[in-house]
Amino acid sequence: MKIIVPMAGRGSRLRPHSLTVPKPLIPVAGQPIVHRLVKDIAKVLKQPIEEIAFVLGDPAWFDDAVVSKLEDLANSLGAKASIYRQDKPLGTGHAIMCAKPSLSGPAVIAYADTLIRAEFDLDSTADSVIWTKQVDNPEAYGVVKLNSNDEIVELVEKPETFVSDQAVIGIYYFKDVAVLKGKLQEILDENITNGGEYQINDGIKRMMADGKIFKTGTVDEWMDCGNKTITIETNQRMLGFLKADGEEQLVATSVKLENSNIIEPCFVGENVVLKNTTIGPFVSVGNGTVIENSTVKNSLIQTCTEIKNANLDKAMIGNHVKYNGDFTSISIGDYSELE
Repeated sequence: MKIIVPMAGRGSRLRPHSLTVPKPLIPVAGQPIVHRLVKDIAKVLKQPIEEIAFVLGDPAWFDDAVVSKLEDLANSLGAKASIYRQDKPLGTGHAIMCAKPSLSGPAVIAYADTLIRAEFDLDSTADSVIWTKQVDNPEAYGVVKLNSNDEIVELVEKPETFVSDQAVIGIYYFKDVAVLKGKLQEILDENITNGGEYQINDGIKRMMADGKIFKTGTVDEWMDCGNKTITIETNQRMLGFLKADGEEQLVATSVKLENSNIIEPCFVGENVVLKNTTIGPFVSVGNGTVIENSTVKNSLIQTCTEIKNANLDKAMIGNHVKYNGDFTSISIGDYSELE
């Protein structure tokens, strides 16, 4: 099994936090988004992963340090890492085709801007499985249309009348991804675009027209990381899940507490110092951060940051920040100082 991860976008909706760190590498509940996504997919697949292909953008942005972290991620799952580049943002279908040498055999394609919780078996009768989430407002999403055999027969973008409540979340399984590659090559050769971009849906629709069987795999939880507010909500939900699972150590043993309290669930990284401070619930604090004389809840704080005299709620603070003040719901990017 292979996993293909297109992640070349700059993540502009999450600025300023994505100005210095690619969005898929921004930690949520202590781990980068792409790490959690790939590991959770591997759990659902329940089979060995032989290769993980990452489609990155400009090397000046997705540099050698990023590549090294992704190679370590693949190696941790016993897989080979393949690195490809998408030089221009020409759409989801184009991004996949940038990994053309890896497009063979069974594969999952997953776009690295979402997190999931899921437990299901891939339908062995299907040529492809499109992962979906049941939603209350399907008119706001792209959804799948099903026939009487629960097979997907159409993809409908933001339907004005009810089609189904199963929203497409951007994760796909293909029994042989080379079939999709062939259809996407046709799309590129014929220069078929939507909004000026080559889309994966056009390749999927051609597969459906050829009689390929598509089924749904419904996830239990679908968490977005698109902007600051939603990312904080995702951090809260993920911390709750991790606390219930009990599989990860969420508070490092090297944390130093001086007249301070941690209200669980929280993630607190290595060598964090808390002085006269209460954090939690639902707070993530990265390695090497120092927080003094503060109260912090429902917030996401990255590494090597100094916070003093703060009362924070629903805040997102980047790496190497210095903050001294009494604003509450703040969003501060990397290497900023407010004192």
